[in-house]
Amino acid sequence: MMLLYNGYLLPEVGFSLPLPNRGLFFNDGFFETMVWTDEQVHYARFHVARMQRAAAALKLEVPAALASSAALQATVRHLVAACEPSNTGHRVRLQLWRSGGGLYTPTTTAAEWLMTQQPFQAMNAPIRHCGIAQRVRTHPSPVSFCKGPNALTYVLAAQERQQRGLDELVIVSQEGYVAETVAASIAWIKGNTVYSPAESTGCVAGTRLAHLREAVGPAGLNWELGNFRPEEMLQAEAVFTANIAGIRAVAQIEGVDFFSEQHPLLQQLRALDDGGNFA
Repeated sequence: MMLLYNGYLLPEVGFSLPLPNRGLFFNDGFFETMVWTDEQVHYARFHVARMQRAAAALKLEVPAALASSAALQATVRHLVAACEPSNTGHRVRLQLWRSGGGLYTPTTTAAEWLMTQQPFQAMNAPIRHCGIAQRVRTHPSPVSFCKGPNALTYVLAAQERQQRGLDELVIVSQEGYVAETVAASIAWIKGNTVYSPAESTGCVAGTRLAHLREAVGPAGLNWELGNFRPEEMLQAEAVFTANIAGIRAVAQIEGVDFFSEQHPLLQQLRALDDGGNFA
């Protein structure tokens, strides 16, 4: 297996990161998880847009090999071409962190990065039993929209999900608004409108959900972002989650049943997603 470290193709076996490492010491950076199939990164421009936002918030420079959709596609292609082929595609993780050492005050805006891959496994199966988190909350911040800075929130939520024997867990914000699930965005359908949490809830800005929001306009559908209480979500006709691995219908939340899998609007959203321009 091979990896890319600052653009250099290296074997995974024997690879190590030099110290100091501000990503390890201070979580001074972020990550992206992407899917490569059919010779392209899915939702590449949405990943690049989120990276650029995160870099701006942290005052980091995005390396040229990652700074545009075309550059990102070429970089991932370089890695994938050096790895064992996968019939299901590749799940690609990009970790980016600030160069240099020091304490909390950074000494540079330069960044280093590491890209790894593994076979991709799609996840579109319905979520049978879902609950609402009792012990963790999301907290909006200048970096809560990106992946990495708030990782411990999702570690704790995943532990609660496991301890409660659930398939998924909805996390709410400190103000009590629906935010997201452990590893995916959440949205629901009522009438001809799709509803999803605003970033002010502290949720991650999901790339697949961004693609879907863009696709519904030409299709004549409505999409509303906002701050919604769990009670409003529980009155929906259908609920679903979305991340790079798939779109999953939610069958039940806290004992409330939904007929999400059969909902015609969810089927339409899946068709728009499948037929969309992933680039």
